[in-house]
Amino acid sequence: MPPLVWRYKPNHPEYVEPAMIKIRIHQRALASLFAAALLSAGCATVNLETHVAQTADQALELASNEDNIETAQAYLLRIASRFQDQSDHTAARTLLQSPQLAQPAPGLVNQKLLLAMASATALEDGSWAQEIANELTPSTFVDYPADLISRAANLQADTYSLAGKPMPAAMTLMLLAQTDNTANAQQIHNQLWSLLQQVPENELSSASTDALGYETKGWLELARLVQTQEAGIDEQGRIIRRWQNDWAGHPAAQVLPSKLQLIATLAESRPEKIALTLPLEGPLATAGKAIRDGFLAAYYLDDSADRSETDIRIFDTSGTSFSELYRQLTEQDIDLIVGPLEKEALAGLASMHTLPVPTLGLNYLPADTTPTEGLYQFGLSAEDEARQIADRLAAEQLYQALVIIPDGEWGDRVEAALQKRMVANSGVVLDIERFAREDNLRAVTADLLGITVSRDRAIQVERTIGMNLEFEPRRRQDADAIVMVAEPTVARQLKPLFAFYFGGGLPVYSPSIIYEGTPATSRDRDLNGVIFTDIPWVLGDMNQLRARATKSLSGTRGQPGRLFAMGADAWHLSKRLPLLKQVEDASISGQTGLLTMTPEGRIHREQLWAQFQSGAPEVIAEPITEEAESEAAAEAGTTDSQ
Repeated sequence: MPPLVWRYKPNHPEYVEPAMIKIRIHQRALASLFAAALLSAGCATVNLETHVAQTADQALELASNEDNIETAQAYLLRIASRFQDQSDHTAARTLLQSPQLAQPAPGLVNQKLLLAMASATALEDGSWAQEIANELTPSTFVDYPADLISRAANLQADTYSLAGKPMPAAMTLMLLAQTDNTANAQQIHNQLWSLLQQVPENELSSASTDALGYETKGWLELARLVQTQEAGIDEQGRIIRRWQNDWAGHPAAQVLPSKLQLIATLAESRPEKIALTLPLEGPLATAGKAIRDGFLAAYYLDDSADRSETDIRIFDTSGTSFSELYRQLTEQDIDLIVGPLEKEALAGLASMHTLPVPTLGLNYLPADTTPTEGLYQFGLSAEDEARQIADRLAAEQLYQALVIIPDGEWGDRVEAALQKRMVANSGVVLDIERFAREDNLRAVTADLLGITVSRDRAIQVERTIGMNLEFEPRRRQDADAIVMVAEPTVARQLKPLFAFYFGGGLPVYSPSIIYEGTPATSRDRDLNGVIFTDIPWVLGDMNQLRARATKSLSGTRGQPGRLFAMGADAWHLSKRLPLLKQVEDASISGQTGLLTMTPEGRIHREQLWAQFQSGAPEVIAEPITEEAESEAAAEAGTTDSQ
């Protein structure tokens, strides 16, 4: 029989057919059959030096058939590297964690370690990073070829950091700065300082005492001095400048980390001529005067303020055009404008292309508004509190919430912020009831807890069967918690109603609107058990500014007191806007919370938490998140192993 002659179809290259018999074979199927044939034939038919596996399982199968262990391991490392080039770190991890690479040949140890660090950090696999970190020392990267030293050192520092070991991560970068003259000193010093800030004070002090080498001792001494000083920004600036003089030859003295550069120069660059623009007449006069008093009180109690250089001018914005006032101020010798408080005036600034004078607005623009450069926004944002409540619910694994909020534009903003953060935290708002002052709160509460639906269902059953039934309504059973947004007079009615309608076992969370700011134990007993968030000015202990202001000024309690605290924070922010803007992790412990800034110039606040007990608020701790628990467990494991 003559041999078959294969003929390709020119219009269908994926098919071939013999001259006598037509057979269609897909190329992928042919490749699969070929690979299977190779595997069944044994490793002798596969050249691992050139073969490229398509999956991790295929690579492991081929390597397991190779008699030479080092050849098989080299093949797996090459395929793992190829997966990394394709950003498939999951497949690379499968190979790198396989038993076949548990004990790599001596010549492959560094290669495996480098690949493992790359995939562990890319996948943010903390447990794997801890395993890898146990194989490292800060100097491990020095064993790599010159062209890989920088990459190895940075991966090593990232791996240590992911494993919760900031000190050896920082030590790695100290060695890199000494080893690689081509490295970007500013970038390394910034990263190094960020790591040193994460080292606990006792560990830092011990390491500083035992450190060897001029550069290492200098870094640790700088970190110890800055971290252990419970001082303000100005005192920290003096500490940094003194350290620079004492360690003049140190690399960090010549190229300070960016955050320390800002702190060191902050006193020199702070605004000296400030325009405080507030409404002092009309409907916003009470708020304007409270903010003014807080601003000035904080200024006069600030020992770092240079009275001879600082000039604060106060302008009344009520009944005037703020845009015209702003134009006039820009023609004067003004370094910073604090204000306006009015939303409309702030919106007018946002419409300008550029601001000739930096401005700290005392309110917030709508979330979808892009602010112009030089405009900062700070206020007592209800949205910040809503987001903080959503975060606490998630931390306590309460993912399904019922929400009750007053009607109006303010309630709309609270609802939107709460809903958005709940969704981001994988939570859900089961139902939202909005209420007005004139509403029947019994009916509102019954609707919220599903009692109305339960009753309606029973009535429908009675109508259907034509008989009266003995019936006890039941609340909905899918809720984990209640978020109650209500002022004290309303909240004192709602909280007992939750219990009346069978929801007494659900935890209740509220923003600061629930608390008047002064203890009222007889009236607030109905709020017992409610967890709420409020500012340090209201809940914090040992507050020097509050103690002194209360003695000599009125309007430092309740809502005016919160505005007074906002004014005090506005003074401290006026000195630190460049720091918050340019350093990502910079923060200020203020009277209204822990203050940070977004890239858009919005000041966010993290407040304290309290719970009503016997009619009075008692400060409670932040919730322990799963991440914090895992970090604590890892730290405990490290301590036990030492």
